[in-house]
Amino acid sequence: MNPDRPTPTPPAPAHNDLDQRQLVRLLQDFHQLRRQREQAYEALARAHRVTLSKLALAAEYKDGDTGIHIVRIGALSAYLARLLGKPEAWCRDIELAAPMHDIGKIGIPDSILKKPGGLTAQEREIMQTHPLIGAQILGNTDVPVLAMAAEIALGHHERWDGSGYPRGLAGEAIPESARIVAVIDFIDALTMDRCYRKALSDAETLTMLQATRGSHFDPAIVDAAVAAFPRLAALRDAINRGEAGTPHPARTQAGDLPH
Repeated sequence: MNPDRPTPTPPAPAHNDLDQRQLVRLLQDFHQLRRQREQAYEALARAHRVTLSKLALAAEYKDGDTGIHIVRIGALSAYLARLLGKPEAWCRDIELAAPMHDIGKIGIPDSILKKPGGLTAQEREIMQTHPLIGAQILGNTDVPVLAMAAEIALGHHERWDGSGYPRGLAGEAIPESARIVAVIDFIDALTMDRCYRKALSDAETLTMLQATRGSHFDPAIVDAAVAAFPRLAALRDAINRGEAGTPHPARTQAGDLPH
């Protein structure tokens, strides 16, 4: 045998072609299974979103508002959360959770909820139970979006200075999600017609928002909302016109947040 002559490569076993085909089929089956799981997950996620929207809408009908209010609350809360640099998954959760902030009003009698004049002390006491009712409806769950919805329902009438209800929390003891929704709900409420007053202008609303900084609301969140007010108003108007899509602000850019 010539030592310089290369050793010939033995032919591959005949069963290699079969093994390769089996591997390809296995990979194809795996990818098909993954697509099916992704489609099933997306269908379940859509069903959850629809259910949460309808739950929030139930409270809106009870309160006499239109469904567009809860769309604005969700979209504007998520927009402001993004400007504050919150993670994207957190922002998606608050967009679903914020519309349920007043779900507890389902448990308030219509005679109080729809009363055109001022409330008596007793009626106001009853009205102020709606955060507790909302938290009871939404609480005791390990589903993150529902847990956030419960903390928003319970905390969105608390005030930065501790003068709110139902627990008299102050400062950062109030969950951040509730602090964000409280500011957005305040803005939205002032710019809506009510049975006891006409909607305020954006300029009047902005003045009142700035006046509540550090008393009713978290100063940092108020500052962010004031800085972004033209964009928030533009998004609100787009939603009111029925235009689809929620624009996402740039993630934590220097020009987006006040210094």
